Amino acid sequence: MSETLQLMEEGAKWTNSFIFLKKKGVRVSLNCNMIQMTHVFKTYPSQITALSDITLEISVGEFIFITGPSGSGKTTLLRILFCAERPTSGEVVVNGVRITQKGFREIHLLRRKMGMVFQDFKLLQDCTVGENIAFSLEVTGHVQKEIKKKVFEILSRVGLQEREGDSVLSLSAGEQQRVAIARALVNDPPLLLADEPTGNLDDPMTLDVMQIFTDLHHRGATIVFATHDMDLIQRYPYRAIYLLKGRKVSGSA
Repeated sequence: MSETLQLMEEGAKWTNSFIFLKKKGVRVSLNCNMIQMTHVFKTYPSQITALSDITLEISVGEFIFITGPSGSGKTTLLRILFCAERPTSGEVVVNGVRITQKGFREIHLLRRKMGMVFQDFKLLQDCTVGENIAFSLEVTGHVQKEIKKKVFEILSRVGLQEREGDSVLSLSAGEQQRVAIARALVNDPPLLLADEPTGNLDDPMTLDVMQIFTDLHHRGATIVFATHDMDLIQRYPYRAIYLLKGRKVSGSA
């Protein structure tokens, strides 16, 4: 409890999580879930069931691995959390918002409090490193002076401050992934979703990227990290949820 209050006082950006405190002698209710999925199903028109009866809770500030073989439902789960897909049934609450009952405008605002890192980077290939990151700030209404400052700060955090004016096509795969991470982080979201972010990287680059995610976790971010790399999961002391053919077969709720 004291640690939770300290994080709030330091400005950790999870104010939509439910924390209700009352005076001494009155019942205190505490709910620190960033994500809650309850009996979630996702079936596509082709009758392929991507997720089947998923119930899952992820605490504020938690780092969690989502793992399983190809086709197990990892990407679908992340896409639902990012509001890129809607579940067929069930309830999903993200950062205090019941996203299964929200319209497009509300989802758009919620996404501003999330970062999403894709395996294939999804960078704007005809733009520079800095322009890729600035784009995320422009669409959220930041002024140019603030954009320039934030772009430099976030590139410094991922060790690419000297590559701001370079084309993304001139970067290595590991550097492009760091740009993608920087773009996801530039608005300082309390929730970061990552879909196989190390899947295309060699071992040294994987360790570099994992260090960035570990640092973010230590700063208070909630991280949901999808990977099929069991060596990676065994190396880091975080909870893992195992999926198989859309079902949760292992890992606590």
